[in-house]
Amino acid sequence: MKKILSILTSHCLGVISLILGICSASAQEPIKLGFIPLTDCAPLVIAKEMGFFKKYGVNVVLSKEASWANIRDKVLTGELDGAHCLFSMPFSVNTGVGGKEGQEMRIAMVLNNNGQGITLSKEVCGSIAYKQYNKVPDAVKAIQARKGKMTFAMTFPGGTHDMWLRIFLANSNIDQKKVNIITIPPPQMVANMRADNMEGYCVGEPWNGVAAAQNVGFTMCATQDIWKHHPEKALVVNKDFADTKKEDLKKVMKAILEACQWLDNMGNRTKAANMISDARYVNARAQLPALEARLKGKSDLGCDLGVVTYKDDYMTFFKNGFVNMPRKSHGIWFMTQYVRFGYLDKLPANMEAIADKLILDELYAEVAKEMNIPLQDDDMKPFTLTLDKTPFDPKNPAEFLKTCKK
Repeated sequence: MKKILSILTSHCLGVISLILGICSASAQEPIKLGFIPLTDCAPLVIAKEMGFFKKYGVNVVLSKEASWANIRDKVLTGELDGAHCLFSMPFSVNTGVGGKEGQEMRIAMVLNNNGQGITLSKEVCGSIAYKQYNKVPDAVKAIQARKGKMTFAMTFPGGTHDMWLRIFLANSNIDQKKVNIITIPPPQMVANMRADNMEGYCVGEPWNGVAAAQNVGFTMCATQDIWKHHPEKALVVNKDFADTKKEDLKKVMKAILEACQWLDNMGNRTKAANMISDARYVNARAQLPALEARLKGKSDLGCDLGVVTYKDDYMTFFKNGFVNMPRKSHGIWFMTQYVRFGYLDKLPANMEAIADKLILDELYAEVAKEMNIPLQDDDMKPFTLTLDKTPFDPKNPAEFLKTCKK
C-alpha cells in the first residue's frame, strides 16, 4: 500500500509540475520583434528557428513589417518591443530627419556588417561596369536628356541605404540637387525599377541580386566597396522596454549573439538561406540561388559583367564580436552626414550626448562579458571610408565637413 501511495503521489506531483510549467510558459508575456524582408534579418530568424530564444528562456514573436517607417512607428509606440532596424534610424529620428525630433529608439547591438548594394537599371548596361564611378556622370546625362531627370531610390531618410547612395553619388561627381531621390520599401525595389519608376537604388539583399538575376538591373557596387565592414542593421528597442525589462533584453541579445556566431560559420549559410527565404520571412524561394550566393559572398553582377567574390568583406554577423559592438563614433558619423547632405543646417550641439543616450553600450558590454565575447577598443577613434577618403574624427566632425565631397 505504501508503495502504491508513493507511486500515486509521485505521479500527481509530476502532473502538477507539468501543469504549472505549461501555465508559466503560457503566462510568459511574449516579446515582439519586427523585421523587414531582407537577408540581414537572419540573426532574428536563426535565433527563432534554431531555438536560441527558447534556450535563453524568452518567448519571442517575429513580426514581418512592410517598411522602415512601420518599424519606426511601432518601436516608438511599444507595439514592437524591438526590431531588425537600420543602424542609423535612431539618429535620423532623434534629430528630426526621419521622425519627430527628440524621440528615442535605443540601439542594443549591431546585427551585421556589409552586404548591401547599389543597383543601376539595365538601360545603362554597357556604358558602366562594376565600380566605374567615373562613368556615372555620362550615364546620368544620357538618361536626363531622354527623361528630364534621373531618379534614385533608397529606403528611409537618413537611413544607412540613404547614406550609401548619397556617398556613391558624391564620389561619382553627381550633383544630388539635379537628380530625384525617393523612398521605397526594400521588397518593392525590383518591381519599381521594372516599371521604370527609377534608374538606380540602394537596398539590402536579396533585392540587388534579384534585379541582376531577372535582368532588371545590375550591381554597380556593394556597400563594402564604399565602407569596408560598415555597420548596417542593429537590434533597436523601445525605450521603456530597455529601461524596465533589462534582463529580458539581455536574454534576447544573448540568443541573437549565438545566432550571429552560428551564421558566421560559412558551412551553415546554405541552411540559413533556406530558412530566411521562407514565405514567413523574406519570401524569396524563387530567388534562393541569388540569395544564397550573395550570402556566401559571391555576386553575379548581371548585365554580363561576371561574378565578384568577396574574400573577407561579405555580409558578416559576428567576427569575434567586431560586428556586434555598437559604436558611438558611428552614430556621430551618421549625424555628420545629415549636415553634409543638407538634412540638417548645422551639427547638433550635443552629438556625443545623443550617442550616449541612444546606444546601450554598457548593456552590450555586460552581455558580451557574460558570453566571453571580446570588446573592441576602436570606438571614438578616427577612421576613413574605403571610397570616401576624407578622414573622420568623431571628436572633431566639423573638420570633416570642410573637405568632404557633397
